[in-house]
Amino acid sequence: MKKMSNIYESAANTLGIFNSPCLTKVELRVACKGISDRDALSKPDPCVILKMQSHGQWFEVDRTEVIRTCINPVFSKLFTVDFYFEEVQRLRFEVHDISSNHNGLKEADFLGGMECTLGQIVSQRKLSKSLLKHGNTAGKSSITVIAEELSGNDDYVELSFSARKLDDKDFFSKSDPFLEIFRVNDDATQQLVHRTEVVMNNLNPAWKTFKVSVNSLCSGDQDRRLKCIVWDWDSNGKHDFIGEFSSTFKEMRGAMEGRQVQWECINPKYKAKKKNYKNSGIVILNLCKIHKMHSFLDYIMGGCQIQFTVAIDFTASNGDPRNSCSLHYIHPYQPNEYLKALVAVGEICQDYDSDKMFPAFGFGARIPPEYKVSHDFAINFNEDNPECAGIQGVVEAYQSCLPKLQLYGPTNIAPIIQKVAKSASEETNTKEASQYFILLILTDGVITDMADTREAIVHASHLPMSVIIVGVGNADFSDMQMLDGDDGILRSPKGEPVLRDIVQFVPFRNFKHASPAALAKSVLAEVPNQVVDYYNGKGIKPKCVSEYESSRTLAP
Repeated sequence: MKKMSNIYESAANTLGIFNSPCLTKVELRVACKGISDRDALSKPDPCVILKMQSHGQWFEVDRTEVIRTCINPVFSKLFTVDFYFEEVQRLRFEVHDISSNHNGLKEADFLGGMECTLGQIVSQRKLSKSLLKHGNTAGKSSITVIAEELSGNDDYVELSFSARKLDDKDFFSKSDPFLEIFRVNDDATQQLVHRTEVVMNNLNPAWKTFKVSVNSLCSGDQDRRLKCIVWDWDSNGKHDFIGEFSSTFKEMRGAMEGRQVQWECINPKYKAKKKNYKNSGIVILNLCKIHKMHSFLDYIMGGCQIQFTVAIDFTASNGDPRNSCSLHYIHPYQPNEYLKALVAVGEICQDYDSDKMFPAFGFGARIPPEYKVSHDFAINFNEDNPECAGIQGVVEAYQSCLPKLQLYGPTNIAPIIQKVAKSASEETNTKEASQYFILLILTDGVITDMADTREAIVHASHLPMSVIIVGVGNADFSDMQMLDGDDGILRSPKGEPVLRDIVQFVPFRNFKHASPAALAKSVLAEVPNQVVDYYNGKGIKPKCVSEYESSRTLAP
């Protein structure tokens, strides 16, 4: 059978995911407890098969080794899977008893299975569930899956070089030196990592401190050879070679805590020709400082919860809900666009929220009992507790509130942004990464309070929150695109720019004939980076970094 990774790659390439900055690989470790064989006299020879769902079909991705005669196996083989926050990735773990004379599944006894999503495992870090036999009956056996991010190492390093007594290459003045650092790849090709600025007319230059990611410096391999060349700059572009030396990141780390590392800068031609040649100068590394960059998974696995809030547009432009042309029409067999968008995005967010309780609000309607217009009412009409149980609870509250409302206007979304921002600003007092807020606004038209909304978004950009707006129906949404700061910087009416881009706007009609997953992917793709930008920008580390964190740091 064709390896699943190839299926991944072709799918990933068509979706352009490999360019996605938050593609992460996750390692899954598996153990089982209390698995019993149908043959009570002997212990089973268990093996776990990992399957992944794609277009409704289950594909085998990989399998563990077979552990002979064992009822509580802990498998050493790891499953490595690609993780995408913006998708629901359904997994199925099947435990089979593989008889020793045959490694195929034909004679294998099925000992039980467990289904979950990758998001559930990642957000809990350790997921234990009963193994279900055929007919979904649970026995006494269970399976535990532990997730760990396979770090591509996003850390970056700060380096500060200087040199002394470099060879003079210029007749009328001193050399104008600059330094280039190359990474030597496995195939012996060289990749330029950094080029310093030129220090004019100076044989003892001190170059500016620079930052470079550990990944680009050495591809995470501390012993990878780094080739460093010092040149004398010439305005005609034909720079004169002064000398070179080799090093490794491991060696450069010697310049931590105030120490220096020095290299002789050698010109091989001079060395071969001149008997008493010593060197062409000394290059000194004065500083090597490693900065830890935390990833989205660091925060999620550290216990950061995604607090998901929904706001639904109940303005009159949606049309009378009793009329089948209305965007709010409840069709007996077909969910309307509001429900489709809500479920597509909500199903992903709910995996990252332990209590599965979601506040749901409406705006732009007259509400009972006084029928005054409200722009932030709870759709379950319980202002003290607007939370609904699960996405299903939101769907039910939406369906039951529709007949009780008078659709009205205008379309104001600033009040609901301010409401969620209030919760997010209370969260900032904790100074830790425990809750990040996502507000999903579903609206059928261009908003009427654009100035207040811009003000609210600029304020919210300083808080742990993101805003996703899905435009439902066929209105002209061109004004809404300005809230999504992708093409320019959003500013408040007073001219204050957003601190970070926190709004994603998507018209639902672009996804009308696509799968719900495609909508969710488009809408949620920016969220992991927004979470990371917020916490890294504030210098907030993941909450419990304990054993998970320590496993992905570079060894000293």
